[in-house]
This record gives sequence, structure tokens and C-alpha cells, in this order.
Amino acid sequence: MSATDELQEVAKENQALPSSTFILESPTIEPPPDGGAKAWSQVGASFTINAFTWGQTASFGVYLAHFLRAGMFPEARPLDYAFIGGLQFSISLAIGPLVTPLVRKFGTQIPMLVGIFIQCIGFITASFSMRIWHLYLTQGVLLGIGQGFIFVPCSPVISQWFSKKRSLAQAISSAGVGIGGIIFSFGIQAMIDNVSFCWSLRITAAMCTVMNTTAVAVLRNRNSTIRPPQLAFDTKLLRRYDVLLVLSWAFITMLGYITLIYSVSDFTKSLGLSSSQAAAISAFLNVGAAVGRPLIGLISDRYGRIETSGIFTFLSGLICFAIWIPAKTYGVTILFAILTGAMSGVFWMTLAPIAVEVVGLAHVPSLLSITWLTIVLPTLFSEVIALYLRRPGAENKYLHVQVFAGLAGIVSSLCLLELWRIVRRKK
Repeated sequence: MSATDELQEVAKENQALPSSTFILESPTIEPPPDGGAKAWSQVGASFTINAFTWGQTASFGVYLAHFLRAGMFPEARPLDYAFIGGLQFSISLAIGPLVTPLVRKFGTQIPMLVGIFIQCIGFITASFSMRIWHLYLTQGVLLGIGQGFIFVPCSPVISQWFSKKRSLAQAISSAGVGIGGIIFSFGIQAMIDNVSFCWSLRITAAMCTVMNTTAVAVLRNRNSTIRPPQLAFDTKLLRRYDVLLVLSWAFITMLGYITLIYSVSDFTKSLGLSSSQAAAISAFLNVGAAVGRPLIGLISDRYGRIETSGIFTFLSGLICFAIWIPAKTYGVTILFAILTGAMSGVFWMTLAPIAVEVVGLAHVPSLLSITWLTIVLPTLFSEVIALYLRRPGAENKYLHVQVFAGLAGIVSSLCLLELWRIVRRKK
């Protein structure tokens, strides 16, 4: 029997297994190394990419707060600025099914280099925007496309290099979002205050281009060993109850996550605090992500990925009611930012490990592509909904926003509770 025939037989066996079971070892597919210099170098490369893609996106709240108060584009409404941030985020995910087959055809590096070029052009052209629709096309669409071409090829790589330490490795990589967010939260506000909004975009373009290109030079996948099908949209997965639970968790949790990261900066200003303090709150949120995510990754590897994700998703919603709503001072807002930064992004650090448990390593790229499409709508409209929920003139104009974010966390955790029940029953 040829290697190809053996792989096909293994694939058939995997499809016949319960949804919570997967095969990492076979006569033709060697298990992940689960450590070593080359494996950990992939974590470093992915960490850098997260910092200079999602990290800068996570700091859009600084731009949003600036837009809402500076009146740079007289014809623009607050809704426009919210859409631009959501557009950037959602397009990055929506093009996943387009990028996945390109990775199969051209490898990991070429699509990522194309993305870096588009991202750079997006930042530079945004700096010359004179009308709000210019900003839609540049900071919204171009940056979204560029980021998608960078992020999507990178997202399955770490799971290919780790097994027992998979959640820890993914969490360290995900912490790059926090570090990048810290850099850009402080940096963008400082550049706006001391140079200009336009030059803040140009300097960001240079930083992201250099750092992402360096990371791509290091990044290596194991597709030649694993031979994943890399289907853009594997409809067979949608027939599975456990997959639908994962997608439901993704959709609902994103409603709260985007609301949090984009609203917390302007919420701080609504308390009467300064722009520098609002930027610092965004930075503290990212400090929480940088410190908390690796710790959650350790817990996840030890006590279970689905269980850990469910608990911290629930807690991310609970603290909206317990801490965010009562927050009236700078100190309490800092506490909330750190805690929510650590917990609310649990989706990003555990999605790939959970995907391996649910569908098996070879089908992770396909499930991730479906997941990216699933969360396009919540990432696009969450902050728009949040702006509509604000109550200008009220004592706490963010009360309805806080309730919305809290409910999203609590309800989405129920999807993981059901997933845990299904997986446990099948073992």
C-alpha cells in the first residue's frame, strides 16, 4: 500500500471515530515534536505576528476615542468610526476561505508576504485620507485584507508542532496580542499627541512591515508531514453537533470581546478622565492579555482545554457585572481592564487546541476557516451595537453596553458546557 493510500485509510478511520477522538500517530504521520528549538521558534514567530497584526487592531480603541472627539471628518458619524474598526477585524476573518487554498498552492510564506505588503499600503494610504470613505477603504478594507493574508496561514502552525504543551504554546503566542496592544496603545496616543495622526499611521506601517517580515522568515509549517486537506469550506463538519457548539461559542463570545476592547478606552473618558489615562486603560487591558494568557494556557493543558475555556469565558462575562458596571474611578477601571484582558481573549488561545480535540489535527485548517467566517458578523457589528446601546446624558451611559458584554460571555460559556458534556459522554 502506498503512503497516499495509507493516509486515506487513516482519514477514513478518523471520520469513523467519535468527535472527541483524534489520531496524532500513525505509520505515515509522525507526532508533533512538542518542544525543541525549532518548535519554540515557531511560537516566537507567531507571537511577533500576533503583536503586529491583532496587537495593533486591539489598539483601535485609541483611534476610536480620538475620532469621536477630534472631528477630523465633518461628514462622519460615530457609527462610521465603529464600522471602520469592525470592518478591519471582520475582513481579516472573512477572507480565510480564500487564503486557505492559496496556502495549499503556494505555501505559507508567499501569502503572508503579500499580506504584509497590503497591510503597509493600507496604513500609508490611510494617513492621506481626506474623507471618511477614504478611511473605510484604507484603514478598514485594505488593512483587513492584509491582516487576513498574514494571520490565516499562521494560525494552524503551532498546533502542528505541539501536543501536550499545545495550549501553553498557543497561549504564549496569543500573548503577543497583549504585548503589541501595549506598544500600540501607548505609542499611538503619544504619536497623535506629539507628531500627528497621519504620522502615527506611517510609523506603524514601518514597524509592522519590518517585524512581520522577520517573523515570516522564521515561520515553518509541517504540512508536508501532516498533509492536511486545507479545504476552504468543508461542509461535512457542519453536520456535527460538536462543531456547531464550537461555532456558537465563537459567534457569541465575539459579541462581548469586540465590545470590550473597542469600548473601554472611550468608557474611561466618559468618567471624566484624560486621553492619556484612556490610552493607559487600553494598555492595561493588553497587560492582562500578555500575563494572563500564558497562565491560562498552563491551566488548560493540565485541567482540560474545553473546561478551562468554559470557566474563563463565564468569568469574563461575570466581571462585567461585578466590576465594570460599578467602576467609577481610575483604579477600579484599571483592575477591570487587567482582569478582562486576561480572560476575555480565552477564545484566541484555546480555539486551535479545542479544534484539534473536536475534529483532529488534519482538519484544523478547515474548521478554522469556517470559524473565521462564523465570527465575521459579530466582529463587524459588535461595536456598532455598542454605540447604539450607549445612553448619552445618563449617569452611566455605558450601562447597556456593559450588560450586553456580560451576557455575551455568560451565554457563550453555556455552549462550552454542552460541548464538555458531549465529549465526556463519548469518552
